[in-house]
Amino acid sequence: MKENQPLVQTYRLGNLTLQNGQTLYDGQLSYLKLGELNAAGDNLIVLPTYYGGTHLGNLPLVGAHSPLDPARYCILIPNLLGNGQSSSPSNSPTPQHAAHFPAISLADNVRAQKQLIEARFADAAPALVLGWSMGGMQALQWGCLYPERVSRILSICATARCWPHNRVFLDGVEAALTCDPQWQNGHYQSPPRAGLKAFARVYAGWAYSQAFYRDALYRQLGFDNIDALLAYWEQDHLAQDANDLLCMLDTWRRGDISANPQFNTDFTAALGAIRAKTLIMPCSTDLYFTAEDAAWEARRMPDAELRVLHSDWGHCAGAPGRHPADTRQILRACAELLNA
Repeated sequence: MKENQPLVQTYRLGNLTLQNGQTLYDGQLSYLKLGELNAAGDNLIVLPTYYGGTHLGNLPLVGAHSPLDPARYCILIPNLLGNGQSSSPSNSPTPQHAAHFPAISLADNVRAQKQLIEARFADAAPALVLGWSMGGMQALQWGCLYPERVSRILSICATARCWPHNRVFLDGVEAALTCDPQWQNGHYQSPPRAGLKAFARVYAGWAYSQAFYRDALYRQLGFDNIDALLAYWEQDHLAQDANDLLCMLDTWRRGDISANPQFNTDFTAALGAIRAKTLIMPCSTDLYFTAEDAAWEARRMPDAELRVLHSDWGHCAGAPGRHPADTRQILRACAELLNA
């Protein structure tokens, strides 16, 4: 059916005042739309994108065999600012090109998405905001900033802030990238290839669990050995822009749903403001968005359930479509939440 075909569009945000007081000039929000908003405006589902991914990365969650069916729901997948699709260091003109791109917060992303929904989706109240990793952080930010608007939240392998050990991980991968002499503080004339490859190799050690490597689970992805997996990670990161990667990393590292004038860093109050029926799904072996941190947060939300995803795939257990068994668990939970 025509209305169920993916349609990538761009919404012009105009000059967007950011949380830090800077202005993003002529901001652009790229998004994918599947399905149609119904007359009641109560079938909108928002799937924010994750770190390093685009709208395409969320498509394994959508379809006729998923509860996220475009024949029933209007599904909006907004691209993260900085991901190379929406306004980013790599695609912004002077004076905000490359290293001159402003710092972006979680709240900046969510407020831009709210502006898009007001303009093009009849200001519909989302029936569900769902995301993995940084997508889950945005989902929780949605529930905190707009508690009267969001009915349900599904946060997968994510927390409402970047906890200290998570930050140490991010500092490490950033250091690996920026040690490349070609980096030149973001003013590189050619891609810092050595830095990007180092970034990828360090990141791969955190993205999966110890058991994933010990039990050679990478073979399920089609790799015969660890070196082949790492080579794939290198090629994947060589295809990305270094400034874009670090822009998103900065948003993640500073991520805190209370770090805005509304809550003034009162994290417990921000968690308590989330009124949506919320399902928190950390992975038991996630090395940086840990189940312990997620559980601490869930206990401070009024209507949250903690449901641990028991998997040896680490953080990547929550990646849409990455490991079919884990994705099936996520979709079953999603169906339960939508029917609640």
